[in-house]
Amino acid sequence: MFSTIRSRALVAGLAVAVATAFAATGASAETAAEFYKGKVGKIVVGYGPGGGYDAYARMIAPHLEKATGARWIVENQPGAGGVTALNRIYSTGGDGLQMMIVNGTGAALGQILDQKAVRYDLGKLNYLGIVSSSPWIWLVSPKSSIKSVADAMKPGARVNWAASGVTDGLGDGAAITCATLKLNCRIVRGYKGSKAAALAVTQGEMDAMYVSDTSAYNYVRSKGATAVATMSREKSRFFKDLPTIFELAKLSSEQAWWFDFRATLDDLGRILVTAPTVPADRLKFLQDGVKKALTDEKLVAEGEKTNRYIAYQDAEATRKKVLSVVASLTPAQKKQAQDIILAK
Repeated sequence: MFSTIRSRALVAGLAVAVATAFAATGASAETAAEFYKGKVGKIVVGYGPGGGYDAYARMIAPHLEKATGARWIVENQPGAGGVTALNRIYSTGGDGLQMMIVNGTGAALGQILDQKAVRYDLGKLNYLGIVSSSPWIWLVSPKSSIKSVADAMKPGARVNWAASGVTDGLGDGAAITCATLKLNCRIVRGYKGSKAAALAVTQGEMDAMYVSDTSAYNYVRSKGATAVATMSREKSRFFKDLPTIFELAKLSSEQAWWFDFRATLDDLGRILVTAPTVPADRLKFLQDGVKKALTDEKLVAEGEKTNRYIAYQDAEATRKKVLSVVASLTPAQKKQAQDIILAK
């Protein structure tokens, strides 16, 4: 009799435990949704109002509200090319009501180059996804004697590249291109932004420029420059017939590695991140919300109309790409990257 009572008690106890486990799981998911409902969150932009990152954030915000139930406001926190804001997101923690749209290429380079201002570790941030990215293009001036990659590689040829800074994309992209192909180059980094650099190329003051395909398309369409190579194995939507650097140059395995490394950096594009301390259930809810927002046909169409293209990549793919460029480099490769990019 006691055995029967004990067995019934055990079965009842197991039933309660199972019911409690299911309830806890449901409550956890429900708690994340309830946490965001009616709240106000921030999309941090590490630059001033009016730029590309600011425009993307403001375009995305209403769609994130629909996807998460929270109202997302854009907060500009300019400083050190976005580094100051990213440091703050990384170090001050967070409960899931802050995210940041980050220049993934610049952030990765900051860490690779051991820049003094960097206080973040990209390996520890939480990722929500890549908003947009694209292959980059090698442009040349219509007035330059350099008309092709082959011209640049001829003995005695000298290529003058326009850039605005060391890690602006233009400067570091040119530096890796020149070192990898062993070109005779001069990289002028003093231009005030990419538009000024592009004007120098258009006017023939500079020979070449390394730039995103969206910008390259505008310069080529206005006949201010000529595209000579896609700097990735992936073809550009705007330059479908343009050969890649892998097709135009006979590359050793080491040279191919450097161009693949650079292309992965370029592919980081605009990334949405949040703090390392965000609870797991809220992180998953945010990741799902970002996916829903960035795959919304209305948002994609809006981006097409305004030349702010959405090319969503999910959180896990984003994390893997970031780690492939900041965590997988050998000490020798990291030192070589620093020597190439920081060379004067």
